[in-house]
Amino acid sequence: MDLFSPLSLTAVLLAGLGLAWWWHRRRLHSLLATVEVITVPDFYSHHLENARPLHIYLPPQYHHTNQTCKTLLINDGQDREALHLQQTLATLYARRQIEPLVVVAIPTNEDRLEEYGTAVAPNARGLGSRAALYTLFVIEELLPFMRQNFRVSERAADTGILGASLGGLSAFDIAWNFPDEFGIVGVMSGSFWWQAADDETAVEPGERIAHSLVRQGLKREGQRFWFEAATQDEVEDRDQNGVIDAIQDTLELIDELEKLGYRRGKDVVYVEMAGGRHNYDTWARALPPFLRWAFPV
Repeated sequence: MDLFSPLSLTAVLLAGLGLAWWWHRRRLHSLLATVEVITVPDFYSHHLENARPLHIYLPPQYHHTNQTCKTLLINDGQDREALHLQQTLATLYARRQIEPLVVVAIPTNEDRLEEYGTAVAPNARGLGSRAALYTLFVIEELLPFMRQNFRVSERAADTGILGASLGGLSAFDIAWNFPDEFGIVGVMSGSFWWQAADDETAVEPGERIAHSLVRQGLKREGQRFWFEAATQDEVEDRDQNGVIDAIQDTLELIDELEKLGYRRGKDVVYVEMAGGRHNYDTWARALPPFLRWAFPV
């Protein structure tokens, strides 16, 4: 067969593509191997009376130094692969763009709509009835376990919590209620539409609960907030002002934080993802900027 025949050229091209694919997979495997993942299969919560696995990501050299690491908890840990968590961490470590941290991906379960929400009260639909118990699980069971079994800091300034959508509302609520435990808060496309029932007495009736909590609260000194919203998070625009509710709810929450003395661009950061949607493709793209902001070298 002629070496330069179309058939031969096709074979050479396919072989080259196969080699490139193999080399890419080998490099990716080597990169991922720098971040060890430990799974605790059945971590039981006495508060929630259920169990779930914990997926714990250790930084490179964790076992070869005595360095105390910072900590990041992530809600909806069952979607850690869709978030590209391990690859993102490994890539940022390789580029020396974040400092070593221990990341805990916390899966949810069939009670997600009850465990996530606001601890002060369920919303107007009755959802979030177990949010207070989930908060106690995080504060009284999960954090002590991590601090007893891993080399992590106990300082609030070194401890963060991150979530997306309803998991983002949960992350904000937990940190807002326990500023002595969490100094870093990340929220992607947060469900800040979460509204109190008209007869609620614990917070302003009929109002968005997160906004009400901030209005009724005081500044948490040292606490920092990072918010992301996407221009295609949704299409709803309740007051027809040309701004979708997901963005408006986030920006108005930031306004409330500013009234307490938080400084936009320093204590509070807002990232708007042009063309982004309410999905993990968008949140995976938002993860590296959050990590670089929260845990810079």
